[in-house]
Amino acid sequence: MAPYKFRGALNIGFQLSITIGILAASILNYGFAKIKGGWGWRLSLGGAMVPALIITIGSLVLPETPNSMIERGHQDKARTKLMRIRGLANVDEEFNDLVAASDASRQVEHPWRNLLQRKYRPQLTMAIMIPFFQQLTGINVIMFYAPVLFKTIGFGSDAALMSAVITGGVNVLATVVSIYGVDKWGRRFLFLEGGIQMLVCQVVVAICIAIKFGVDGTPGELPRWYAILVVLFICIYVAGFAWSWGPLGWLVPSEIFPLEIRSAAQSLNVSVNMVFTFLVAQIFLTMLCHLKFGLFLFFGFFVMVMTVFIYFFLPETKNIPIEEMVIVWKQHWFWCRFIGDGDYPNRNVELKKGGDSYKV
Repeated sequence: MAPYKFRGALNIGFQLSITIGILAASILNYGFAKIKGGWGWRLSLGGAMVPALIITIGSLVLPETPNSMIERGHQDKARTKLMRIRGLANVDEEFNDLVAASDASRQVEHPWRNLLQRKYRPQLTMAIMIPFFQQLTGINVIMFYAPVLFKTIGFGSDAALMSAVITGGVNVLATVVSIYGVDKWGRRFLFLEGGIQMLVCQVVVAICIAIKFGVDGTPGELPRWYAILVVLFICIYVAGFAWSWGPLGWLVPSEIFPLEIRSAAQSLNVSVNMVFTFLVAQIFLTMLCHLKFGLFLFFGFFVMVMTVFIYFFLPETKNIPIEEMVIVWKQHWFWCRFIGDGDYPNRNVELKKGGDSYKV
């Protein structure tokens, strides 16, 4: 639905909403913790129904997309909606592309089975590996358990909650940076820069904790400057995630799937994300007790692996219409071997964006 030139920024609006929600929850938790009597946690837990109500009511007034209208046979309404979205009187070229893609998708009877076809191997790989790696950056360790983690390394209860507020604020600001830069600098640049930044910060935090704690986990008196140093590098780490793997872990999978497998591939992408979110949340405390500072090195190893993976296997997808995304896979040094000339017989397109020329 979004114009391809602004697709990245508009898509990341989703991630920005999440980060604002995390920050709001951290601020409320900090405030509720000061309520005398120890019953503030009930307000924190019950307050979750407020956004749930907003989502429920919002779903009732959510407008249809041109793609959805075409899929259900309302082509006149779809054309009118597309004209309204683009602000143009002539949308024939884009509309015809959408209709053609919709017609092709109707011929697909088994999207899950088709997802296993050789020509969709690049999309299948990304649908699994990107959400897998996103959760193994270790970000959920920070965002889920920030108060526990900071308290463990020597902060008081109030200070731990305030540190969670600080990291939440950094998360929001860095996501805004991603919105600004994703369609200017590209997906690959943000992935690679964010990966290197997170890796460096995880190594530094691991060293800081190892020097002060050793392996017995008793820091004694934690100097103020030392605590500030740890929080600083954790914030830099959060910023690196928030303008790279955080939003791009959702953006890139959403824009690389052809319409004929999009529903199955997106379902797989979200499922992998949720499964590993659950697993990391369940095993974090056990890992913290056993690995201690090694926990950051554990996630740092995966950050290194995922950065190398992006460098070699993910092509740039900025400014490419979703209907023509097959072009970038066919031009890629590795994935081109999975896509034959007869796999997309209806595509004979030369696309020029930002000085680059692609042809299928």
